[in-house]
Amino acid sequence: MQGLYFDDLSVGQAAEMSRVVGTADIEAFAEVSGDNNPVHLDETYAKTTPFGERIAHGMLSGAYISAVLGTKLPGPGAIYLSQSMRFRRPVKVGDLVVARATVKALDATRGHVTLETVCEVNGKTVVDGEALVIAPRRGV
Repeated sequence: MQGLYFDDLSVGQAAEMSRVVGTADIEAFAEVSGDNNPVHLDETYAKTTPFGERIAHGMLSGAYISAVLGTKLPGPGAIYLSQSMRFRRPVKVGDLVVARATVKALDATRGHVTLETVCEVNGKTVVDGEALVIAPRRGV
């Protein structure tokens, strides 16, 4: 299974995926990551926070960005080098998260691809940032 090669990419090219965040997703992420903060897992506790209810881990949205990069743009074969993220709004149980990556710059010498990354809920940004990946080259 091979994704896009460096030469297949162009500035402005984009890909996205959507996921509804369920309770099971939050609980599985807590188990895998070890982040058992009660704002994610305990409804009673979460009601005492400014959010008023349970929220998803910010890094769960980060994982959705990773999924776009690893499966769509550039896709299989891409090597993740870095990711900056700003957490702008909470993601709540039942929210539909749209994760999108857009090619911002291409460095042909190094095979590096810089992508703008964003996750949105109802058209509002919940996470934004920038990723740097290496895209595979043909015949290498």
